[in-house]
Amino acid sequence: MSTDRQSASGSDVADAANWRGQHLDLTIDAVAHGGHCVARHDGRVIFVRHCLPGERVRAVVTEDNGGSFCRADAVEIHEAAPGRVTPPCPLSGPGGCGGCDWQHASPATQRELKAAVVAEQLRRLAGIEWDVEVEELPGGSLGWRTRTRLVAGKDGRAGLRAHRSHQVIPLEGHGCAIAAPGALDDVLARRWRPGADIEVTKDGAGRVHVRSSETVRGRTKHRQHAGGQARERAAGRDWRFDAHGFWQVHPAAADAFAGVVAEWARADAGALAWDLYAGVGLFTAVLAEQVGADGHVVAVESSRRAVADGERVLADLWQVEWRQGGVARQLDRLSGLPQVVVLDPPRKGAGKAVIDAIATREPERIVYVACDPAALARDVALLASHGYQLSELRAFDAFPRTHHVECVALLTPRL
Repeated sequence: MSTDRQSASGSDVADAANWRGQHLDLTIDAVAHGGHCVARHDGRVIFVRHCLPGERVRAVVTEDNGGSFCRADAVEIHEAAPGRVTPPCPLSGPGGCGGCDWQHASPATQRELKAAVVAEQLRRLAGIEWDVEVEELPGGSLGWRTRTRLVAGKDGRAGLRAHRSHQVIPLEGHGCAIAAPGALDDVLARRWRPGADIEVTKDGAGRVHVRSSETVRGRTKHRQHAGGQARERAAGRDWRFDAHGFWQVHPAAADAFAGVVAEWARADAGALAWDLYAGVGLFTAVLAEQVGADGHVVAVESSRRAVADGERVLADLWQVEWRQGGVARQLDRLSGLPQVVVLDPPRKGAGKAVIDAIATREPERIVYVACDPAALARDVALLASHGYQLSELRAFDAFPRTHHVECVALLTPRL
């Protein structure tokens, strides 16, 4: 992709008060967390999207708020890296849909980039050198996304936003390359109230669930258009729960992560175990099977609906106790010394208060499921200050074509 606008010379750019709109010839350096790579020009760092490490590109600056860095899009590739491919989605690229970051990279290259990001975050934030490999999940890099959140544009057509923008890129006529087949067909065929959020879930039974949300006078109103109760199969159990509550987005992820948690938790029969940020209890079920009828599993979850669903689905597991509320507050109320703690916090991570509360109970093993490598690294560093070490790490490409990566870490007391 090229442009008719003329590139500014180095001196012109250096003298400019704001680089926005300027075109720069850049050599791309390493990948960075967030779906972009790093370049440097006239003493400033530039975060560049739609490129790969080692490429020479012409980029247009899209954001410049002053300071030491700005943001840009690669609009012309002078020298391509070996991992570059033709994007399978026609809506990707500069100014296009912001839902994917690596449409222009081969699947193997994407996993290499994500591995580099995880390793860099552990090194920089936790002081840990770790050889990271990102594992592929079954099903390929397209057509995997079972949960999609769209927004209706001014014309009522459903779409996804451009990167760091409120602009809506309509999907009608194109669909979404990473969405599960058939998930969006009905949603894209109709018109919606402008500005409405539209949540779409295709569950393990193949049923599509659709809910729209609108904010009126400061209050959010939901309307269910199709379905409502999702059905899934994972960890050897059948699950039924709110289709728009939390569940893994990749169809193979729940089973894969439950398997790793089971392998690393190794809770003894009769032991106490905690499952924090439990959702509907995927890992709770794993822990309950390990501790048995004489053990005790405490599942902590902030969502009332998730707790209600979890209590119903796991009603046969008498050893499970549910606590509804924020994890930090609930931890202050829990008694006993858990042998194992499993936690799957939101993208921001668990944070100091939660990590401190866990560490003071001195569990033998902590299994941490993380959807953000920076948050994981920060919390690993906090645990290190309490005498815990990173013993095992597995990373999974649970979000192909995006910059997101899921990690499962095992932390044990330092010997």
